[in-house]
Amino acid sequence: MELPQLRTLVAVIEHGSFEAAADALHLTQSAVSQRIRALETSVGQVLIRRARPAGVTEAGQVYLRLARQVLSLTEQAQHDAGSATQQTRLSIAVNSDSLGTWVLPALAPLADRIAFDLHREDEAHSIALLRDGTVMAAITTSGQPVQGCTVHRLGALRYRPMVAPDRQRAWFPDGATVHALTRAPVVVFDRKDDLQDAFLRAHGVDPTAPPRHHVPASADFATAVRLGMGWGMLPETETGPDLAPLADHPVDVTLYWQQWSLAARDLDHTGQAIRAAAARHLR
Repeated sequence: MELPQLRTLVAVIEHGSFEAAADALHLTQSAVSQRIRALETSVGQVLIRRARPAGVTEAGQVYLRLARQVLSLTEQAQHDAGSATQQTRLSIAVNSDSLGTWVLPALAPLADRIAFDLHREDEAHSIALLRDGTVMAAITTSGQPVQGCTVHRLGALRYRPMVAPDRQRAWFPDGATVHALTRAPVVVFDRKDDLQDAFLRAHGVDPTAPPRHHVPASADFATAVRLGMGWGMLPETETGPDLAPLADHPVDVTLYWQQWSLAARDLDHTGQAIRAAAARHLR
């Protein structure tokens, strides 16, 4: 395996096609195809699914992780030797609520030397991005380390069921009863978001019964609740006097930081910054 081949493998997956990878690497599409064929020949396995977007096969996941690790160490060596021509690149999976509150301030001081590639992914699903090599680190709800990763507990992000005060009076005059929860609209982040459904199940309500709005952005999600589109589970930091608690039923979501077990200084510094910020903002 050669470094240009590994770099090309990463580019094809990151950009989703051979054509886009060729543009990013300033190569012809033919050169990209030749590099990938040579890499697949050298390892004796098909690594890329030729689809749109391009993806990795099961074997490709292993080599994609290897490629990212090799490139990370190469970039670090170039920086140490003073021959680096660009910033170190670091891919991280972050849940939307953390990204919109405490993660960006933690990463900002490192942005002069690290180019962050942030993947917004639900904290319960970010493990998949670690396993397939898409990211080198992730904020996740899993305390079980992915193979080849270390794990650190960050703390708990507390959510509370909130609703606009006028909607509380109209929809929940007798509180969060089964009848009221079955009829009141609910705001859901996306189709992976189970917080509202878990609240409904805990109160004996079929989650498919209430009408729902999908609002897949943290700030807009909170705005939708404030505007009275429905009730929703909001991080404690997003609550305020313009919202009313639907019930005294907070939910704590424990978060973990997982990163590759790799002697990469910038990855370690990023992990330290994330853990320090979590200690200030999480329970």
